[in-house]
Amino acid sequence: MLIGRESDTPSVPSRVLRLIGFVCCALVVASFAMFARDQMAGAAQHQQTELVAGASSGRSSGGASKPDAQPRRFIDGAAKVLTTPFDTIVRSSNQWVKRGLPVLFALIGYGLGLGFLARFSSART
Repeated sequence: MLIGRESDTPSVPSRVLRLIGFVCCALVVASFAMFARDQMAGAAQHQQTELVAGASSGRSSGGASKPDAQPRRFIDGAAKVLTTPFDTIVRSSNQWVKRGLPVLFALIGYGLGLGFLARFSSART
């Protein structure tokens, strides 16, 4: 006798919510990691310039920055859209705080929030 396989449709919404949460968190973390790398590289370049000059000149280098490649623009744009709801919470002049706290709130919101919804939706079906 042939026995049909049981349908797996009740777990589909749960899987979709988990996948969306994972993608959102991955984009936000990747964008923050690229920001941190850029900040570290800029600090290292600044230190080298100061050592070569021998003393602080009090002015910043006016070098033009090169435009970012397409994957970087996509990741930063998507992360900006995802962290925009949390930007109004943060009031600081420090670049690390302005970028770090919305990332933390986004990870809590999308990671934990969508994970909770995924567990809730799989328990309800």
